[in-house]
Amino acid sequence: MTSLDTATTEPAPGKPRSFWSRLYHGETTFDFVGRRRIGFLVSGLLILVTLVSLFTRGMNLGLDFKGGVAWTAPAKNGLTLDSARTVLSDNGLNPAQAKVQTLSAPSGTSVRVEVSAQTQEKQNAVRLALATKAGVDQQEVSLDSVSSTWGSEITKAAVKALIIFFVLLFIYVSFRFEWKMAIGAIVAVIHDVLISVGIYSVFGFEVTPATVIAFLTILGFSLYDTIVVFDKVHENTRRFSGGRATYGDIVNLSMNQVLMRSINTTLAAVLPVLSLLVVGAGLLGAVALTDFALALLVGLVIGAYSSIFVATPILAMLKQRFEPRYRQLREKWGTTTGELIGTKAGEAPTRATRAGAVATPGGPVTAGPTPAAGGFTHPPRPRKKRR
Repeated sequence: MTSLDTATTEPAPGKPRSFWSRLYHGETTFDFVGRRRIGFLVSGLLILVTLVSLFTRGMNLGLDFKGGVAWTAPAKNGLTLDSARTVLSDNGLNPAQAKVQTLSAPSGTSVRVEVSAQTQEKQNAVRLALATKAGVDQQEVSLDSVSSTWGSEITKAAVKALIIFFVLLFIYVSFRFEWKMAIGAIVAVIHDVLISVGIYSVFGFEVTPATVIAFLTILGFSLYDTIVVFDKVHENTRRFSGGRATYGDIVNLSMNQVLMRSINTTLAAVLPVLSLLVVGAGLLGAVALTDFALALLVGLVIGAYSSIFVATPILAMLKQRFEPRYRQLREKWGTTTGELIGTKAGEAPTRATRAGAVATPGGPVTAGPTPAAGGFTHPPRPRKKRR
């Protein structure tokens, strides 16, 4: 047996592995860095839609943010959405400027009416009229009044929490890894916030304090998924530091190795949130969970996307632009060389920068024809000598 036999990482002859089998074992060869422009284009279009929607439609802010008055009365007897609007008209309020909706709960159905800030006399008059229309005692009609000052304080607190999060994120990632990874992580987090806000603006979902809490929660999940990828990139950078692989090769290999883990983590987080929306809010009528669960669902999906298609490609671009060694390799070979073979964790890496090259585990490679740009190449399967 020749020395080349130890270099090949191909499985024994037989039925080739399916795509799902290779994905499960971290042996896929997706060229994330070489096709980064596709991910950037998708993100750019989504951010553009977000900005257009924010300037044209704005946000559907809840009562806690914009301030105002809300009455909630049991939907009994003659109290319906139309009769609630009639009550507003009879008390000198414009129904077109009010938000009237039906709420379902295990205790029964109720009608909620929200308007701008009103005097105390007007609040009591509408409350009494709603109670009379529903045929219930006035105390059964809840009255919530929030000033615009309170809403602005909540907004300032949310912005302050976001800024503190960014600062701590940059310090931690820079200390744990390097500043280029910190920039990639922050860009991904800002990307997640913008697109999440855009989805709420486009579809008109109401923004409540629960929504803000959920957004801050999913930022932590997005950061976790990004750190998992960065940790694998950091590990492979040390393993291949002496070779001729570009940083794009290292990033591609790392992302393919942790791709299944990222998918599993996202699915494990999304399924319980879906159960909150479908079972909790939909079947059991726990509408209080809707705002929180909806924001979580949006953020989890976008956070998983950004860790793969935004944060890590940005890291590769920064490394190949600002570090002389990787910049020289990029100028010589392009974004990726196809040098690194998909290697399982714990195995000795095999290199093959050119198709037809002779490879040894972790050793030098002889020249050969240039492979397709951005792909992973495998050394030719050796022929056994006949006795």
